[in-house]
Amino acid sequence: MSELVGIHFAPTADKLVIRLHATDNIAVARVSISAGSTVRVGDEEFVAKENIPSGHKIALRPIATGEQVIRYGQRIGPARRAIAVGERVHTHNLGYEELEFAYEYPEGDTPIPTPPAGGPTFWGYVREDGRVGTRNYVAVVAASNCAAHTAELIAESFRNEELPANIDGVVAFPHGEGCAMSIGPDTIQLQRTLAGVLGHPNVAAAIILGLGCETNQISHYLGDSAPRSSRLIGMTLQESGGTTGALETARQHIRKLMAECAGEKRTEVPASKLIVGLNCGGSDSFSGITANPALGVASDMLAAVGAAAVLAETTEIFGAEHLLVRRARNRDVAEKLLGFVKSYKVYLNRFGGSFDDNPSPGNKEGGLTNILEKSLGAAAKAGTSPLNDAVDYAAPIVEPGFNFMNTPGYDPVSLTGLVAGGCNIIAFTTGRGSAIGFPTVPVLKISTNTSTGRRMKDNMDINAGVIADGEATIEQVGRDIFETLLRVASGEKTKAEILGHREFVPWRIGPVM
Repeated sequence: MSELVGIHFAPTADKLVIRLHATDNIAVARVSISAGSTVRVGDEEFVAKENIPSGHKIALRPIATGEQVIRYGQRIGPARRAIAVGERVHTHNLGYEELEFAYEYPEGDTPIPTPPAGGPTFWGYVREDGRVGTRNYVAVVAASNCAAHTAELIAESFRNEELPANIDGVVAFPHGEGCAMSIGPDTIQLQRTLAGVLGHPNVAAAIILGLGCETNQISHYLGDSAPRSSRLIGMTLQESGGTTGALETARQHIRKLMAECAGEKRTEVPASKLIVGLNCGGSDSFSGITANPALGVASDMLAAVGAAAVLAETTEIFGAEHLLVRRARNRDVAEKLLGFVKSYKVYLNRFGGSFDDNPSPGNKEGGLTNILEKSLGAAAKAGTSPLNDAVDYAAPIVEPGFNFMNTPGYDPVSLTGLVAGGCNIIAFTTGRGSAIGFPTVPVLKISTNTSTGRRMKDNMDINAGVIADGEATIEQVGRDIFETLLRVASGEKTKAEILGHREFVPWRIGPVM
């Protein structure tokens, strides 16, 4: 990837493609290449045998049937048939197979460094448990689908009301779960998720709202042991007079809660208080060339100051997990990471699925052929820092530096797990374009290419496509992401916040009863 640094883009023969590693037998088209065009890579020239769309792969040398196609210096799959120099390499001639790795486990235990004093800061809301919020919301969380509509009515009733200056809004968390679900891992995971939302540092106060008879009883979230229980109210529709009675009662509670929060204000805190979720969606072939490695630079900067950067999406590290195992701070962390990959494979097998089901039609349209290629680019978001911990879905993030969370690749479910685990800001890269946000946590959107950055300018906060355009380096865009994260954490609104995106989807893993 370092070959990109300092390149000034012009659509000449030697600037048409990007070769990411010296051992690669393919390159990626910077722009659409017409059949018959001369392409130059280093000292070699060849002719494109067919039209190559922007972001798609072109063969640099003959590839025999069954021979591995190499990108990033890594295997991404066998050739289905012989591929000639200058041919496009994609789903029609590139296959998929699960790879076996000889994992290089860490020896010993890498200590977690103490963050340096006097580093960068941001302005946030300090909570009684020491965590820091980047926003200050009142949350109305449905315990089940049966209370979802009323939760939305409660939040909507405050839309046009003047709120205290320090309250960012009253937001609802409706969802389709909480009842007709099996008692066990599925219920436990939902309860962990909702508890993480209710006790989140970006939430000043909250209501947990149930129907009254659902599987997911509100009593689970109440009591002195509940996170930040002093500003948590439990209610049910059946005890409050139904939808109308619950609406009025909840409004009274919220007015009192906001009065209690009136004295809260932002104070200057060290950047080590940031917990940044790393996610990607609508990926394309440029994701692993521009936005993801640039976010990796920002992730390393966060780790250096004692903040946490949390990579997610287990389905999108498959095929790259061996690279993360090398970076684990000890054998235990490496085993936990691999345990999530193995258990996810079992989970998929129950339904006849495969990790390679992950690349969407949009991913493939953007030049990504299979999950191995996608994962190698997705893992770049985590930079080069040691992997300090690996945690399950919605589990608390407690270690600084690079962490991993076990989540699906489906964006709203992944973001929900990250936030429930304590992430107080999200950095989200996208190639095809994504508009996702979250009710209480700012989501910073980073486009991988300039076309998407311009076409969806109202959704994109940063255009990392300038890297492929030759207008900036990976390091420069990475620093821009880091500095923007600090500003957003201090209150600057992201495009997703301005547009009102508030997607929230818990991960349901079990059957419907």
